[in-house]
Amino acid sequence: MTKFTDHDAYIAAAPEAFQPLLNQLRKQLANVLPDAEEIIAYDMPGFQIGESIIAGYAAFTKQCGLYVSNGAITRCADKIDAAGLKATKTGVTFSPRKPISDELVENLALASREDLGL
Repeated sequence: MTKFTDHDAYIAAAPEAFQPLLNQLRKQLANVLPDAEEIIAYDMPGFQIGESIIAGYAAFTKQCGLYVSNGAITRCADKIDAAGLKATKTGVTFSPRKPISDELVENLALASREDLGL
């Protein structure tokens, strides 16, 4: 398994079809969380404030995922459903055919930050 040291290397190694999605997601998270530090944790890129990871993202074979706090998923459940995306307890999956909107990324990131008390 490849160990990545930064977001650029992670995105470059992702399937080519997902790279534009990941670049947009990274840009949106950086804009919404300007005081967060870009990190690699659990072998995926993320954004951290203090000791708390606010959001992370990943690419898989057939989809990408945005990972936030459980409370953020719960709080944004209606918006996730309205977008036609699937959610787990801490993540939302999307693909080039059904991308995640900038608005939903912002809602999830801010809700995660609030949920973590930051």
